[in-house]
Amino acid sequence: MIKDINIKKKLINNWFVFLQNEICKQFQNLEKSKKKINNKKFKKRQWIKINGGGGTSFFLKNGNIFDQVGVNQSTVHGTFKKEFRSKIPGAKKTGIYWASGISVVAHMKNPKIPAIHFNTRFIVTTKEWFGGGMDVTPSFKDKTEEKKIHNKLRLICKQNKKNYKKYKKWCDKYFYLPHRNETRGIGGIFFDYEKKNWTENFKFIRDLGLSFIDITKDIILKKNNVRWSRKDKNIQLFKRGKYIEFNLLYDRGTKFGFNSGGNIESILMSLPREAKWK
Repeated sequence: MIKDINIKKKLINNWFVFLQNEICKQFQNLEKSKKKINNKKFKKRQWIKINGGGGTSFFLKNGNIFDQVGVNQSTVHGTFKKEFRSKIPGAKKTGIYWASGISVVAHMKNPKIPAIHFNTRFIVTTKEWFGGGMDVTPSFKDKTEEKKIHNKLRLICKQNKKNYKKYKKWCDKYFYLPHRNETRGIGGIFFDYEKKNWTENFKFIRDLGLSFIDITKDIILKKNNVRWSRKDKNIQLFKRGKYIEFNLLYDRGTKFGFNSGGNIESILMSLPREAKWK
């Protein structure tokens, strides 16, 4: 069991940097697999948080597969605003924190391919914990795909002795739009405040990160060449409108980013390029 918090921080940061590069490699390869002349490439942007770390963001827009995808990694530290401290475990007295994480949001060009979100993080105040998850938001129902995704997530949880049913229920509850009385998508898993065994939890988020790459690749390759119409695209754009509503009104990650001095463009990379409302 590793007890030195500085060693933990270094291992965590190195892992997230490695995972970010692996995800970008995989997504770039998927873009090339479409075999079109104008293959788009990720654009890299680094940012610095004044007196408190920074991050690296990779963006790809208007690609052959990805309409927009962002892969963000950041490691920041500082002091929370007084009004925000009571909402974060262990931050009430001093507000001092350290946080490292990775976040991915992929909106697809083909409306038959679902939007996919993934993130994992490690946060330190006077306490320390892991959080994160993966969820999928399709514009069209596909029970076979849904079952396959959940079976893979269930297996990852089982292999790491995690409670899949609890994480699934948490995900459904978290990604819920109360003003519309509906969930954002088909769910996945969501977890937070995992504190008990650092070594086991670190292994779990590594396994989840690598599985995210495999699951995403499988989803995309199976539907990459499925035909779609303008009507299908409009359905996707209306679905994206609800996606935006959730991220701006309810998402804790968005609020955390704003209150920890994160980079605005990186925080808002979850928003798609196009959307519609009725």
